[in-house]
Amino acid sequence: MSINKVILVGNVGKDPVIRYFDKGVAKVTFPLATSETYTNQQGETITSTEWHNIVLWRALAEVAEKTVKKGAQVYIVGKIKTRSYVDKDGVNKYITEILADTFLLLDKKQVSANASTQTDTVKNGQNEKGTSGSAVNEPFSTYQPDKGNGTSDDFGSDNFHKSVPGSGQNEDDLPF
Repeated sequence: MSINKVILVGNVGKDPVIRYFDKGVAKVTFPLATSETYTNQQGETITSTEWHNIVLWRALAEVAEKTVKKGAQVYIVGKIKTRSYVDKDGVNKYITEILADTFLLLDKKQVSANASTQTDTVKNGQNEKGTSGSAVNEPFSTYQPDKGNGTSDDFGSDNFHKSVPGSGQNEDDLPF
């Protein structure tokens, strides 16, 4: 068995570019920056930034086009895909992309009632039978201990609560 799964939280480098193909299929692409900061042996703070090419398809792409802007912080889950092409000079070129199947906008200032309505539409539209593609998914459940019985190792289903965007929960409370 093998697994190809990527989880990224980063900032969008440019406004998304959308393209429409046959039968109205939408594709959005944008660069995503993830940064890591550390202190070297000389005491200097070093920041290392990696750039990722993000690709979203269909309804996910349409939501991203309307809600994502340069500088926005997003949560992406997808898979790594490398493709090749021949440029105009006949040279083989390779590009590595992240094909996202989960997308969550983390910026509070970018989220509006309209954006969450669109997100719900995408979720409902992708659950129809016969529809292929991606859906906007919540990242994962967070564990909240049951304070009533004093045990911290009880992992019963009542102790798990979804982190729901727009529910009043502060994004700083999210576990990532």
